[in-house]
Amino acid sequence: MTEITGIHHVTAIAGDPQQNLDFYTGVLGMRLVKRSVNQDDPGTYHLFYADAEGHPGSDLTFFPWTHLAPSRQGVGLTVEVPLTVPAGSLGYWSERLAHYGVAVGEAQPRFGEKTLEFRDPHGLELSLVESDDPRDFAPWQSSPVPEAQQIRGIHGAKAYQRELAPTARFLTEVLGLKLLAQEGGWHRFGISGAGSHFDILEVPNAPRGQWGVGSVHHVAWRVADTDAELRVRARVAAAGRRPTEIIDRFWFKSVYFMEPGGVLFELATDGPGFAVDEDPTALGEQLILPPWLEPQRAQIEAVLPPLKLAHPA
Repeated sequence: MTEITGIHHVTAIAGDPQQNLDFYTGVLGMRLVKRSVNQDDPGTYHLFYADAEGHPGSDLTFFPWTHLAPSRQGVGLTVEVPLTVPAGSLGYWSERLAHYGVAVGEAQPRFGEKTLEFRDPHGLELSLVESDDPRDFAPWQSSPVPEAQQIRGIHGAKAYQRELAPTARFLTEVLGLKLLAQEGGWHRFGISGAGSHFDILEVPNAPRGQWGVGSVHHVAWRVADTDAELRVRARVAAAGRRPTEIIDRFWFKSVYFMEPGGVLFELATDGPGFAVDEDPTALGEQLILPPWLEPQRAQIEAVLPPLKLAHPA
């Protein structure tokens, strides 16, 4: 039994924040549930997209670092973010994405699940995976995507590694995941249930990946509370991975560390959640800062570009 209950969120690096907002809310139909800033770089937005209530496991988040070069795929980097959609909905999504000029091919099977691959406007590799695995989900009534086709949350993450074994041992012996399946050289680790898959392909001769616009920054694993987080942190420390102390992100509490292959991981608690400081009916409409950054609000707002919510049909 592991304290980890799935993936809490995935954070990626974007380019222009308005283009990012328009794509994820207007094209993919996800809700902006928190408009905040990178707490370690407050001159940069941190944008959180999720289901209507921002359930843990549903959110894909972004740092729009427009000054960075495009990312370079390679080992030690998460290379794709699969998102869950309801069974039977990929026909709808193929037509919708094509309507907005997104290049899509034919859906392909992966681990017995029908999958559609594409990229966002800044090059992040995404896929939509049909699955009816039960999960917490609140439909967004204002989404331009009908409820029956809405994205349910994070399905998993995919990474390249130069050596599979060190990361495999860490995932199973330290984080408590299991090897669930193998297919086409990919090894799937996770737990039973939705939103927990971490797929690895061993690529011994590939170059090291490099963060940049269009790359995943980190994968956050979900734990119930700080007690569970501390237990996992202790195992990570004993494995020599040098985790940070618990960092209060206000909406959840975080611990960061790198797994043996170089992918940045986070532990994130389920609570207190995105509605702790904002009316649930108005999530994402205003810039929200954690209390310790409120004294800097004027300076922060002066350097952030304006954002306009838009939901094309």
